[in-house]
Amino acid sequence: MQIPHQDEEKNIAASYLLGNTILQWTLTVSLMLFAMGLGSRLSKHMTRHLLDKFIIIEFALSILCALSALMAYLFSTFTQHIGIIIYMISISIGLLIGLEIPIATRLNNYFEELRLNISSVMEKDYYGALLGGVLFAFVALPYLGLTYTPIVLGLVNFMVAAFLFFKFYHLLAKKAILNIGLILVPITITILFVLAEPIVLFGEQHKYMDRIIYQKQTKYQKIVVTEWKDHYWLYLNGNEQFSSYDEQRYHEPLVHPAMQMASSRRQILVLGGGDGLAAREIFKYKDVKQLTVVDIDPVMTEMGKSYPIFVDLNNGALLDSRVNIINQDAYQFLHNTDQIFDIIIIDLPDPKTIDLTRLYSLQFYKLVHRHLGPGGII
Repeated sequence: MQIPHQDEEKNIAASYLLGNTILQWTLTVSLMLFAMGLGSRLSKHMTRHLLDKFIIIEFALSILCALSALMAYLFSTFTQHIGIIIYMISISIGLLIGLEIPIATRLNNYFEELRLNISSVMEKDYYGALLGGVLFAFVALPYLGLTYTPIVLGLVNFMVAAFLFFKFYHLLAKKAILNIGLILVPITITILFVLAEPIVLFGEQHKYMDRIIYQKQTKYQKIVVTEWKDHYWLYLNGNEQFSSYDEQRYHEPLVHPAMQMASSRRQILVLGGGDGLAAREIFKYKDVKQLTVVDIDPVMTEMGKSYPIFVDLNNGALLDSRVNIINQDAYQFLHNTDQIFDIIIIDLPDPKTIDLTRLYSLQFYKLVHRHLGPGGII
């Protein structure tokens, strides 16, 4: 049975390569569901050798899933219409899933009556959806990233096909063809695993003017650092956050007017700012007693503390003993804490995703204001 949430990986890839998260999520899911319906309709014309066809579909899903993200990255370097490629991949996978589920139901009909058969197949599919979602969110995306997650998902499909192949070998009608698939599919997946990182890096490099020296998909975002001569750029989900060439033009006016106007500078809160550059400016004032930095991504704050380029840019500000780093959503932090601050500096990315938009709302700023001391500045 198909492990769900292969659509999630394509949704994230589409959002990353095309932007506009809501639109891409809607289109990829809608097209996949439409293709699943089309595949289900076509499946009724399959009447013979259902087990053989099911295994072949699993083989095809293995290859297509493993290729999906790599194709998107690769073709993004050659065409401005990468959306067409991504949507065609969604349709193709949806079509195969649409073929797969009815055939699985019909195969299972040999073992259970219809009432139990339908409920059994759908029950396993929905349980698989929960398992797939949890694994995708907490394991695959943060640890494997968009580079290897689709390959692992493809490998799962192959393992299902291989299990059925060996368990019911005596029932297969086209053993020769399936034997070839059993050999070629894992070889193809292995080759894709080896070539995945160079292909993704090639596609990533096309997105940026300068040489990529660091990239990592975290649980929350895609972090990319580029280099040109002696200058560096930080990108989050493809959006520029700072350039060492002129970042002072952002961080100095972000910090110093508030620091000059506030009646006290003892307790400072920075929402975001995991790169440590705002902290660098804050510590130019010797009367600062404590700086709390709230950034949701621990990878980002760890880079601010240990990545040599960032440490050099922020003068080791996040290593200062007065810094308290909290890796939590800014809204949740403010909702749960009872701390009061003299100055609150909001250093967040632009609100280009659903999660970030609420940090630019009236309710959020009212929440921020509740934690501001007398004579304080936001």
